[in-house]
Parts: sequence; structure tokens; C-alpha cells
Amino acid sequence: MIYLENLPTNQVRIIELTAVIDTALCIGAGGSDGSLADKPIVRNARGQLLIPASHIKGRLRHECEKLARGLGWQIFESPKADTLCPSEEQVSSEFRSDYHVDGYRGYHCLISKVFGNPIVPSRIVVDDLICEIEREDLPEVIRPGVTINRRRNTAEEKKLYFLETSPVNNELEFTGAIHLLPSCPEYAKALILAGLRHIHALGGSKSAGLGWLSWKNLETLSKDDIAWTKLIPKDKL
Repeated sequence: MIYLENLPTNQVRIIELTAVIDTALCIGAGGSDGSLADKPIVRNARGQLLIPASHIKGRLRHECEKLARGLGWQIFESPKADTLCPSEEQVSSEFRSDYHVDGYRGYHCLISKVFGNPIVPSRIVVDDLICEIEREDLPEVIRPGVTINRRRNTAEEKKLYFLETSPVNNELEFTGAIHLLPSCPEYAKALILAGLRHIHALGGSKSAGLGWLSWKNLETLSKDDIAWTKLIPKDKL
């Protein structure tokens, strides 16, 4: 007989995310959605605005890679498989013992152990961040643009286009979570929380002021948390 008290506890750790969009957001969907825009904004099946999980995970990995390099770790270049899974000669001798993963061949750096690579599966699951406001309650916003000839610094002939964005100055909230699986390294939560704080904009046209955001009530680890020490290479302890 199975008793509830004998069942293993849920060991999945969760980082709750709420992104507050400070400016208009522009993350385009592939294909028309009945919009007049050449690049409509991405939505879910209910028509709600969302920030895709793949977009968040890719940007987060990039920021975590920069932090890990700054701490002195050797980080294998993504997204190419031949650099993400290097040969023994390409791995610094000081990291070879740290970059082994039980049950998997080869060497896997600090970042690959969390985000995965062609050999090791990802140890985190990222949700889409969804704005809970229904489609009929958000007006369609269309922004015109024109392609610029970078050589002549002039507008190209017949290259007018239209982008759909979220409404500006509405401080829309997009909510979701990052799930850390039981096999996730101990340092992962500290690294991810630090990486999130380096993300200040998402989507397209960031240099034009679109997609700027802030994180609401993002969890903060205590400075005494052991996870921080796990991020420091052994030769620097």
C-alpha cells in the first residue's frame, strides 16, 4: 500500500518571475495573425501577449555566461556543438575534474550543466511569461518604420514596414517561472538570479527604446547562502 507520507517530496525549486514592461514591447510572431502589421506581436492561443520561454532562456544563458567568465571559469562557446562539447585538449587542466557529469561523456562547463548542450539535457524548465489581460482589452498598436541604407545613410525606396507592439506606458506585467529540476547544480539559483538582474530589455528594437523592463519582487538570496561560494573557482577560494 502507498502512503502519502512515504512519497518523496517535490524537489523542484521555483523562481517566480514578473516582468514589468516599462516601454512598448516588440517580439514578433512568425506569420500573420489577422493584423495589418508586417511583424505582428507574438500571442498565445487565447490571444494574450507573451514573452516566449526560448527568448528568455537564450538571453539568460548569455548573461550567465558573461558572469561566469568574469568569475574566472572557462566557458564553452554556444551555440555551436563543436565548441559546446570540446575535446580534452581544449579544456584547461584546472577545470577537467569539475567539468565531468556522471553518466555523460566529455566535458561540460558551469553553464552547460544548467542550460544543457548537445549531450547533457537542460536542468531548468522556463515558462512563457504571459500577460493575463485579454486581447479585447488591449488596443492594437501599429508603428511604422523604414529600412535604412547603411552605406548611403538614406531611406530605401519602397521599404516602408509596420510593427505591432504592446501599448506604451501601461506597465504591463508578464508572469511565469523558472523551474530548477532536482539534478540542477547547487549554484544554479544564485547564478540565474544574478543573470536576471542583468536583463533590462527584451525583444526587438531595444536600441530604439522598445522592450525595456524591470523585475518585480525578484527573489534575493542571502549573502551567506552557500550557493555563492559554489560560483567561485577552487583556485580563488
